[in-house]
Amino acid sequence: MISSVHQHGRSGDFPLLDPEVLQVHVPPFVTKEDLVTGSQTLSNFNRTQRRRSFIKKKREKPVAALESNNGNNDPVTEDISVPKDIDLIGLPQLCFPGGLQVANESKADHFHFLVFTDVFGNRTYGVVVQHYRPVQFPHDGNHYQNGQVHWTSAKAPRLYAAVGICVISKYAYYNALKDCLSCLLLQLKSCRGNDFEDKVKEFAAKLALVPSPPPGQLHLMFNMKPLQIVLPSREDLDSPVVDLDLHLPFLCFKPKQVLQIITCILTEQRIVLLSSDWALLTLIAESLVLFIHPLQWQHTFVPILSRLMLDFVMAPTSFLMGCHVNHFDEVAAETDDLILINIDNGSISSSSSRELDIPDVPLGAAECFMSRLKGVQMYYDLKLSHLGSSTELNDLRMQRRQWQQRLNWQIQQVTLELIVNIFREVNNHLNYEHRVFNSEEFQKTREPADQPFYKMVLETHIFHSFLKARLNRKMDAFTRMELSTRSEAHRMKLMLESPRRPTMQEMARKCSSPENRCFKGISMPDLADQRIHDFPVSKSSLKKLESETALKIPLKPIKTCKLPDFPSPLVYHHVQSYYTECIVLLSKAVSSVPPESSALLARYYYLRGLMNMMLGKRLDALSDFQNLYKTDIGIFPADLVKKLVDSLAQEEWLQAEKRSELKRLISKVKKDNETGLVKSDDRVTNFALPKKHMQLDDFVKRIQESGIVKDIGTIHRLFDALTVGQQKQIDPETFKMFYTFWKETEAEAQDVHLPAEVIEHLDKNESVYKLSRSVKTNHGVGKIAMTQRRLFLLTEGRPGYIEITAFRDIEDPQYMQQALTNVLLMDAVVGCLQSQKAIYAATKLAFFDKMKYEVPMMVSKTTSETLKRKINPSAGQTAPQAVDVLLYTPGHLNLSEVDEDANPKLWCALSDGKVVVFDATSWSMRQNCIQVGTSKLNCMLGLEQNQVWIGSQDCTIYIINTVSMSCNKQLTDHRSEVTDMVIEDSNDKFSQTQAYSCSADGTIITWDVFTLKVKNQFHVECQRLTSIKIFRGTLWCCAGECIMELRKNGIPYRRMLLPDQPGDIAAAGFSCFQLFIDREQLWTASAERGELCIWHAKDLSKPFHKIQLQDCTGVSCMIKVKNQIWVGSRGISQGKSRGKIYVVDIEKHSVEKELVAHSDAVQALCSVEDRYVLSGSSCEDGKVAIWKVE
Repeated sequence: MISSVHQHGRSGDFPLLDPEVLQVHVPPFVTKEDLVTGSQTLSNFNRTQRRRSFIKKKREKPVAALESNNGNNDPVTEDISVPKDIDLIGLPQLCFPGGLQVANESKADHFHFLVFTDVFGNRTYGVVVQHYRPVQFPHDGNHYQNGQVHWTSAKAPRLYAAVGICVISKYAYYNALKDCLSCLLLQLKSCRGNDFEDKVKEFAAKLALVPSPPPGQLHLMFNMKPLQIVLPSREDLDSPVVDLDLHLPFLCFKPKQVLQIITCILTEQRIVLLSSDWALLTLIAESLVLFIHPLQWQHTFVPILSRLMLDFVMAPTSFLMGCHVNHFDEVAAETDDLILINIDNGSISSSSSRELDIPDVPLGAAECFMSRLKGVQMYYDLKLSHLGSSTELNDLRMQRRQWQQRLNWQIQQVTLELIVNIFREVNNHLNYEHRVFNSEEFQKTREPADQPFYKMVLETHIFHSFLKARLNRKMDAFTRMELSTRSEAHRMKLMLESPRRPTMQEMARKCSSPENRCFKGISMPDLADQRIHDFPVSKSSLKKLESETALKIPLKPIKTCKLPDFPSPLVYHHVQSYYTECIVLLSKAVSSVPPESSALLARYYYLRGLMNMMLGKRLDALSDFQNLYKTDIGIFPADLVKKLVDSLAQEEWLQAEKRSELKRLISKVKKDNETGLVKSDDRVTNFALPKKHMQLDDFVKRIQESGIVKDIGTIHRLFDALTVGQQKQIDPETFKMFYTFWKETEAEAQDVHLPAEVIEHLDKNESVYKLSRSVKTNHGVGKIAMTQRRLFLLTEGRPGYIEITAFRDIEDPQYMQQALTNVLLMDAVVGCLQSQKAIYAATKLAFFDKMKYEVPMMVSKTTSETLKRKINPSAGQTAPQAVDVLLYTPGHLNLSEVDEDANPKLWCALSDGKVVVFDATSWSMRQNCIQVGTSKLNCMLGLEQNQVWIGSQDCTIYIINTVSMSCNKQLTDHRSEVTDMVIEDSNDKFSQTQAYSCSADGTIITWDVFTLKVKNQFHVECQRLTSIKIFRGTLWCCAGECIMELRKNGIPYRRMLLPDQPGDIAAAGFSCFQLFIDREQLWTASAERGELCIWHAKDLSKPFHKIQLQDCTGVSCMIKVKNQIWVGSRGISQGKSRGKIYVVDIEKHSVEKELVAHSDAVQALCSVEDRYVLSGSSCEDGKVAIWKVE
């Protein structure tokens, strides 16, 4: 064959040959069993292996295999096992997509990159190098021995044939594996024959020793000689590996063309990339797909098509493929409607005869994208202009790598911002309870020029998956940026019943120049010079816009862990020694990491766990993975830990039983196995008007789906209004008329454009809810406008503003939002029914009038003077949620004044493990839901190390990072529900900060706050331990039936028991207590009695004084504020059960104030720097009241 090829090549080009697979190397390369078979067999493995095609070997008949066995009865085995996921028939074509061709002279080594996708959509990645090697043959025909050419003549003519080496990985380590193969090529240049095969296998065995770094900011480095190879980590579990140059598309295309290509991807076109460089096809395709992250391309993805695979482009479904530019005309002629992207000349065209018809990216998002890119420097040479020349190769590579990392990060932020800007307002049209998206209403709210884009995108699989992630409240890159870049106005709108009304701030921006559009609710790093245009607003209502939206997202510092030099990778003992050396290195790293760098510590634990597992030290591996609970639970390898637990031997089980942390971990794994994984609800329904008659329950669901209102009580009243005088069901036509009238009213409010002279009189977060027709008044002709804060006259002719009244003057502000919604609903009911009964029907929605007549809503002067504001943590929920715990955390003076993370925060623990966070300066909602477990939360504790600890009924202490707003740590040492936590204030700056936590079973644990290690643990004998406090070095514990004083080591000091006599105040049990050491007084309260008992601290036999709380039926909480005790309780007010707060003077032992602002029991209190007190109530009310402290 070679001789005939040579003869053919003399007269012209050599013919194309069919490449075949000669070797496949897969781990494990060495096992413990190799010690039994002997090292000689291992070293001779490749020597006896025939150089024959794996494909041919698979096709040979079994009979031929038996004959080749020389009559032996030994079973025939493959030399190398082939991975089941790799198609050896298609692989050669992809390794040589242009075909294999023999050449007269050697050619430069050539790299390209592959992507493989299995039937489940899982991808693996390949890096291929084509390396040319000389091939010699005799003049007098081929003479083969053992499958190899037998060299018979020193002067034999020489040809060159390419050998393809492909490294396949689970992750897209394009640059790293390319560097590894470059190092291998240096060794192969001097190899021949079997040495070549040995070097390749040894290279593969070395790579198999390198673990993949866990997600986070720790990269791995190893020495492949002469290069130091860096293996980058993913940013998080949901992010892909980025090990390529993301700026390549911007070197090939203009920014506007990049936007066109992104549009093609988002609209799921049939896309074909073309280039003369095979490597660019995959790198450009991967970069473009990364630009839409966290959205995912879910269709066929084949960046490289060989010349024999071109008919793939005839597939009728969406795809993203690539081929050589020489096939441009052939591909274009195959079928219509292909998007052809020529990388070489930077053009985008269509295979059809008509012009390219791609909708434009929404204008505001596109302008912002173009603006951001102007500040991104994409040319490395400009970076080098002021630097000297380095003589160290690896230093040069490191310098370039760091520049590329920063550039990649900038590009990722710009493209992520583009995706967020395109889809930011999708959340406003989602109903989470019923998993419904109102696409029609979303479309109507888009600018007319943007609607063709959204019409196409909303029908795609990409968008459908995006909706599923939003409805599942997934905390991915989109959510994190969307939350961090919300404007103050947007946060305030989230707390409104109808958030789609434009605020004055948004209205003013529309009046300003178009270049401001990209700053609408956007906060991004300073990638370019930005100019914020001010607009006329009242000084009292609007801070400087730049300070409101400025937020810098710094590139997180990256650490690198260098692995030891590789051993002989085919010798078992050497490999084991290598793993041991890695464990020693990682252990040193663990001991040197400061406690505050817990994320970095978690990565070292993770890697050490992997190494221990490879050494067979399963218990040590489990211990390392257990440490992830206290460092970063986000990278906990649940599936791997399950396999480890299942593989434990009997002896290891017995040892694990003796180690408490392993016993807890194994118990949790078993419990998770028994309960199984709860399958997430992936339904996404598009809103549609009902076609059948609706009873009450179905009507509630339909109204909630429509987005009109969510509150169940309001919907019940709306149902009564629409069914006045008829059967209690609503027909589809009535629903349609009501829905249409409501939406028309909403559209009118959206289209309101107030002149700048009027806007300057209004607050920035005000929205016009309704605008009347023209009416004649004493002040002239005009329209009456209603906002959530006032009524005013918008005069006609010369536009003017005349305030009629401010709502705060005529009604308690806590009811304004509900009242506005009621007014709009009443208006829609009248417009819908259009009959004599319409007015009467609308009165069903006059909820506050009804309350006023049924129960006089008299607010005492004391309450009105002390109450500053009420906020609703349950905004957006279908029903109020109980406020179980409140926590105030102060701001950080060391952070920038414009950084909203520096502001103080209010943390509200609601039902079922939900935590809502408010900015305590504006009282806007910072985070509408952080989920910490699914059980009731009992206590919260704020610490200086950017941590909030939350104790739960599920026996776990959850730790929230206040910067990332994520729950990434857990303390799992309690065996019963965690009921309280307290921190010990230390005056000694050198002493370690300690925290104490208690659980209902009487366990008290002392924690080192920095290391999260248990310093001490003891048990208190009691029925139920409910709370703890620390005073002057001793612990005071409330256990219902008694109050105890303990030494910090758990030794009992004093115990105050409940009196035995029935009817006594204490017989109902203690619910809370306060201790005043300076006054030597102990104050206690009961959940079943309306009294406060005051005890002498030195005589706990009986209380010396009792304070009666008028109309109080039980005390749930109390706190000390200045010289007062604030008591939260349930009581009777105006004949109804209410939540009451009593303010008691400590010195006079008298009640100074009775405050009533909650319709349900007050069960949580917290102090804001002794200036304000916050109170939270149970589920019938679910509000938080803000009180002024005198």
